[in-house]
Amino acid sequence: MELVELGLTRWFADQARELYGPDVPVARVTAVDRGRFLIRDEHGETAAELTGKFLHAARSSVDLPCVGDWVCVSYLDSRSHATIHDVLPRKSLLRRKAPGRDIEFQMIAANIDVAFVIQACHFDFNLRRLERYLVIVREGHIEPVLLLTKTDLVSPEELEHLIGRIRLAGIDARIVTLSNVTGAGIDHVRELLLPGKTYCLLGSSGVGKTTLINQLAAGPALETRGVSHTGEGRHTTTRRQLIVLEQGALLIDMPGMRELGMLGVGEGMDEAFSDISELARTCRFTDCRHAGEPGCAVQAAIARHDLSAEHLRNYLKITKESQFNDLSYVERRRKDKAFGRFVHSVMKHKSGQDDS
Repeated sequence: MELVELGLTRWFADQARELYGPDVPVARVTAVDRGRFLIRDEHGETAAELTGKFLHAARSSVDLPCVGDWVCVSYLDSRSHATIHDVLPRKSLLRRKAPGRDIEFQMIAANIDVAFVIQACHFDFNLRRLERYLVIVREGHIEPVLLLTKTDLVSPEELEHLIGRIRLAGIDARIVTLSNVTGAGIDHVRELLLPGKTYCLLGSSGVGKTTLINQLAAGPALETRGVSHTGEGRHTTTRRQLIVLEQGALLIDMPGMRELGMLGVGEGMDEAFSDISELARTCRFTDCRHAGEPGCAVQAAIARHDLSAEHLRNYLKITKESQFNDLSYVERRRKDKAFGRFVHSVMKHKSGQDDS
């Protein structure tokens, strides 16, 4: 398999040559599991680890490799394993606020062309959660496609109602409906998959991601488990991994994400909530909070039933959350820099005492 078949475009090749020279080997990260890596090049897949220098120089987790990254490597012991020296610049990325109280980014995957955002029509459908997925996808400069699965569990009228709710929320992304049971819609997804392009699957546990991958791969590429009595699938994916499909497309599978915390998503908010962003530009006051101020174009749209009040509430909720996390992140980074300067000054002073 050639590197171009793994998604190496001229842009990545030029970056590698300009930054590291023409002879530095590059490979793509295909799996990450608790700090361990698998990389793949034209010769096959190899286990890899980070060099100590690279790990020490990393300022945050964003600087470390994730699935989909292109990395500069050295092979050891007849290619039995490798070391990763650096990460090439990314064209796109998926990241979120790390789960829990820690205000830090968590990298999910990188260099993705299209994100399939999956929701089941039955138990899993949640419009507010869908909007959160679209924020992080848009922020990462990735094209979203919505996959509504398990259509066999709802009536045509119920499915049409769900699609109507999505459109009423101002979401204009392509929608594909499908059923892993009947096979309806699977061919539509296959038609979207192009050789050398990278896709990912985003969705909660049990919405049918693993089953869909096996359908697209025309074989058991991943382990699946049974479905509960509610129609909810049982979670099987335990790590992020990149799979090469038979038709040449590259697909990243990942565990379901329970938390979708917002951090550094200003551009993504403007794109995912473009209807509100456009209305806000015509409000009487530039600092309008859309909470009853005179001349608020957003509230006027809600009064005309052109905009959903629930849609606005989610926008305001995510905006407030993101602003709080952004300020906390900046403050933490400021303290980290101050602590670093303190340590440097102590070490410099200690070195001067040792010399004397």
